[in-house]
Amino acid sequence: MIKSISIIYPVFNEEKRLRKTFLDIMKFEQSYKLLKKEYIFVNDGSSDQTLSVIRQKFKNNKKVKVVSYNKNMGKGYALKRGVQIAKNDWVLTTDADCSVSNFQLLKWIKKKYLNQDNLIYFGSRNHPLSIVKKKTLRKIVGIVFKFSIRFFFQIKISDTQCGFKLYKLNIAKKIFRKILINDYMHDIEICVIAKKLRLRIRDLPVKWTHVDQSKINFVSDFFKVAFSLMKISRINH
Repeated sequence: MIKSISIIYPVFNEEKRLRKTFLDIMKFEQSYKLLKKEYIFVNDGSSDQTLSVIRQKFKNNKKVKVVSYNKNMGKGYALKRGVQIAKNDWVLTTDADCSVSNFQLLKWIKKKYLNQDNLIYFGSRNHPLSIVKKKTLRKIVGIVFKFSIRFFFQIKISDTQCGFKLYKLNIAKKIFRKILINDYMHDIEICVIAKKLRLRIRDLPVKWTHVDQSKINFVSDFFKVAFSLMKISRINH
């Protein structure tokens, strides 16, 4: 049974997309009162008003922590910083665009999916019970990426890149302590580290909605992705 949760949001130039996330937090905070919650925003070197928007919104709110630094380091690094200060029994990493609502966690609890503390739970857009709204190009790129990862790393997870992931606190700290990839390919490194530590990952269904202005573009970032994957293959965890 989950009694407390730390929810981590890595943010980079998100000022225009935070309103939906703030609303989700407010509604989530008012529901399921038995669940102790903390929210951690990690400002990954934003050059817009992201930091001031967050601080203004949650001024004097002791449940919200903000980590900030000047240089954009990447999503993997931001999550690592968030996990370092997480205090509650479970850690949920999610995306700042709220493509998956925090209420998905309550659905997982209600369905009794979270019945083992020693598992890592990945939200999967490819789960047969998932409800997904995304563009055709993104679907095609996702399929190609999934099979490439399966071929090169023997990772059989149906969706490594969905940001909605749940860990027991000690497992999150153990994994993110070892993370060396700073960009969004850190998800692959998580799978590699989990495999080395003999930790199992379970795919769970999500309701996922594409949000415009995504920072991820597998096509234009092809060489960055390739370099990160090559680097992961050479790391001895």
